[in-house]
Amino acid sequence: MGTPTAPATTAVGQTEINWDKLNKTKFYVVGAGLFTGVTVALYPVSVVKTRLQVASKDIAERNAFSVIKGILRTDGIPGLYRGFGTVITGAVPARIIFLTALETTKVAAFRMVEPFKLSEPTEAAIANGIAGMIASLFSQSVFVPIDVVSQKLMVQGYSGHAKYNGGLDVARKILKSDGIRGFYRGFGLSVMTYSPSSAVWWASYGSSQRVIWSLLGQRTDVEEAAPSQSKIALVQATGGIIAGATASCITTPLDTIKTRLQVMGHEKRNTARQVVKGLIMDEGWKGLYRGLGPRFFSMSAWGTSMILAYEYLKRLCAKDELV
Repeated sequence: MGTPTAPATTAVGQTEINWDKLNKTKFYVVGAGLFTGVTVALYPVSVVKTRLQVASKDIAERNAFSVIKGILRTDGIPGLYRGFGTVITGAVPARIIFLTALETTKVAAFRMVEPFKLSEPTEAAIANGIAGMIASLFSQSVFVPIDVVSQKLMVQGYSGHAKYNGGLDVARKILKSDGIRGFYRGFGLSVMTYSPSSAVWWASYGSSQRVIWSLLGQRTDVEEAAPSQSKIALVQATGGIIAGATASCITTPLDTIKTRLQVMGHEKRNTARQVVKGLIMDEGWKGLYRGLGPRFFSMSAWGTSMILAYEYLKRLCAKDELV
């Protein structure tokens, strides 16, 4: 995303729309529908990743393809959408909180780093990274309880996990056994996973875009014809892939630990340290990277789809004077 101070007439400056130039009502309403569609398309990858991360060492399904075949064999296509209703219920408010915090923080972060006279990619990395981390911190309060419930639904009946009659049944049992705090199992690890992941993702996205534009011979400080929409989309998609790949490689171990903590039954009170010791004992250090393939694919595919939808949404919701 661009600096607030970049001239609006520069080629790259015209590819970016800042928060103050958006019709907020349209942004939230259209955005809810757009991101719901993206979630529908990519949700099965999350189910597969979660099952791989919680599988016991003697489970036969050791890779993504065998997990998918197992799900389709026992539950059909609906099995790939276990917990989807719960996720969508919480995804809309969490997404609104995230995007609002992201855009407002980003403007302030760019102003903060501007006096240091850093290079464009470095400025973008720092400002976007700060904004991504803060936005994630705000949204976790809504997202973590949804994550806990949906992940229990994703793995129910799998590798010894309990079965439930929908999201409300999960919520009722969590309240009965652990109270409200049960919805925040793994909250610290979730913050430690998603906040750095969000920071790395947005930092990589912001800086890689500028590097790509530079390699293509387009500068942010020169007035020239704006790039075509297809060229802009291609650069943004490439930035999304780079960002997803970078973030998944760095944060997968924490995500694996967090997922295992969240899906444990109330009779199992393992700490994060015990989970780590168990994984290493069973499979060595590579155990911490269980589900890396689906997570890598998920973050890259989600990142690319999300950022294209997000940038399209911003163009769609720009105030009339910018259209």
